[in-house]
Amino acid sequence: MADRFLTHLPIGEPPVPFDGGMPGWEIFPFEGELRVKTLDPPVVPEPPRDGEDGPETCFICKDPLAQTIWSDEHWVLRHTAEPSAVPVVVLLCPREHYDFVELPAGLAAELVPLQQRIERAIHALGGVARVHIEKVGDGARHLHWWFIARPEGLTQLRGSCLVMWDDVLPKQPVEQWRTVLRELATHLAEGGGTVH
Repeated sequence: MADRFLTHLPIGEPPVPFDGGMPGWEIFPFEGELRVKTLDPPVVPEPPRDGEDGPETCFICKDPLAQTIWSDEHWVLRHTAEPSAVPVVVLLCPREHYDFVELPAGLAAELVPLQQRIERAIHALGGVARVHIEKVGDGARHLHWWFIARPEGLTQLRGSCLVMWDDVLPKQPVEQWRTVLRELATHLAEGGGTVH
């Protein structure tokens, strides 16, 4: 059945020129001539993600409090190890090794209220217009939700290209980044949990 999603794609053929789409958006962070890569053939079965074989192979489970700025009984909020260009980039993970579809009902019921708390804590930092919340899931099996804050007034960074902008813009000074993470954890801990 998966082949039905592949038959229309030009796998292995020369790339087709852009005809609209994201590169034409005003928020796209690149300009000039771009070329679409040739689409590689599918790889099935897919290579395993980090932690696919269980907690013993999961980098999050191996050191559950690494890069953690806040935690409670069930959840940890982690930073990305290096400063971001945008105000905040953090990841919310359950303490236990679950993918999203396996998340027990009790933890699932906690998720949206906690996401709201995190977004409110990010806004409390000031200078943040929007917070993007994403679940990608291709790199690791251990559930992690991304929270990416867009600076107020930089409307060119709005939308789905914010992650690309964060990759290409200069990063915050390390001390500023650490201060922002401490402030975020402190705001979040006002509703419970522990600052790390």
